[in-house]
Amino acid sequence: MGKINKIAVMTSGGDSPGMNAAIRSVVRTCAYYSKECIGVYRGYQGMIEGDFTTLTARNINNIINKGGTILKSARSDEFRTPEGRKKAFKQLKDNNIDGLVVIGGDGSFTGGVVFNKEYNFPVIGIPGTIDNDIFGTSHTIGYDTALNTAVDAIDKIRDTASSHNRLFFVEVMGRDAGFIALNAGVGAGAEEILIPEENLGLDRLLESLVKSRKSGKSSSIVVVAEGDKSGKNVFELAEYVEENMPEYDVRVSVLGHMQRGGTPSCFDRVLASRLGVKAIEMIIENKTNLMIGLKNNTVITTDLEEAITGGHEINKELLRVSDIMST
Repeated sequence: MGKINKIAVMTSGGDSPGMNAAIRSVVRTCAYYSKECIGVYRGYQGMIEGDFTTLTARNINNIINKGGTILKSARSDEFRTPEGRKKAFKQLKDNNIDGLVVIGGDGSFTGGVVFNKEYNFPVIGIPGTIDNDIFGTSHTIGYDTALNTAVDAIDKIRDTASSHNRLFFVEVMGRDAGFIALNAGVGAGAEEILIPEENLGLDRLLESLVKSRKSGKSSSIVVVAEGDKSGKNVFELAEYVEENMPEYDVRVSVLGHMQRGGTPSCFDRVLASRLGVKAIEMIIENKTNLMIGLKNNTVITTDLEEAITGGHEINKELLRVSDIMST
């Protein structure tokens, strides 16, 4: 690797609030160090097609507060092939690009690792996903905003649950990880929280709800991560409870993609700004295959492959708090 003069940045995978703040940070840090910054539209597919634009400190004004990503995002089956990656490398070299910053999750990072191995091309990752399921960082960009969105929605649902003596199953995002469900559930005072990491089971769920009913609760909120295995889906869970507890008027609310959108929280804006600065500084120093993360409020680096394969651990202490709070 030689001197780094021109750096590309892209967003890939599912969008998350704060991605624009990360783009802004990357661009302005490039400007600070007198490096040229190139935006890649539509992730790896845009890289293959050479869908590039020059980004300057002035043309990314007023994006720190916007959700989504101005660079767009797209899946790319073509990049999974050696031929697709060869096209992407040619586009980068033809445009004199020396390094790449990838803002995304584990799938995006996997593409970056493979690309780096094949072409020895400098790649630095910034974790942008609402699921918070990346090893090597306590928070991913977008997670805090998604949590606040979920808690706000559950608070509103509780109002109507209390008014009508209803039991609500609220499904939040988290196909493989229960971070949003667990934290939002505790924060919103849910009676039960169902996550992929802890299989509660239908019988225990029913037992818990019966106990809540006997203790005098006339309405309940059950927060369910979309990847929970207690039932085939949240609607099956609701049907099972309705059949066994006819005294409850059971409803289902799927929060869905509203958790991905919206104005990023202050925490996510600050996090994105910090990680963006470190990403550019690492790539200028000819460091590669690293992910920039946060641990104990300190910006750290983790090997990109380790960030993908390291797995995630749910907070056992928070699980215990959840059990106590549901009493």
